[in-house]
Amino acid sequence: QVQLVESGGGLVQPGGSLRLSCAASGSISRFNAMGWYRPAPGKQRELVARVTSGGGTNYADSVKGRFTISTDNAKNTVYLQMNSLKPEDTAVYYCNARATRILQYDYWGQGTQVTVSS
Repeated sequence: QVQLVESGGGLVQPGGSLRLSCAASGSISRFNAMGWYRPAPGKQRELVARVTSGGGTNYADSVKGRFTISTDNAKNTVYLQMNSLKPEDTAVYYCNARATRILQYDYWGQGTQVTVSS
């Protein structure tokens, strides 16, 4: 029922910028939170950025000041603006939508590849 489609990944030079998009097949207001994740050494995945219902945001320490998450409810889309990209940002970035009713349920997109290299 719920589909998340990421786009915007690609190859960028260090110091460059990319904007990732996550388009949902319905209103994103249904979700308690939406965020972006990437694999991390020794972990299944790392929270990169998250926006919660009410507009609160959370960022990984490694991206604070460089990445910004935002939403466009009219377009059912969540964005991740990535500035000052570093080679260590290279990863597949996955969009997550979290729904909480009786039990928590996470929806995931297919991922979009970001490669930061000269």
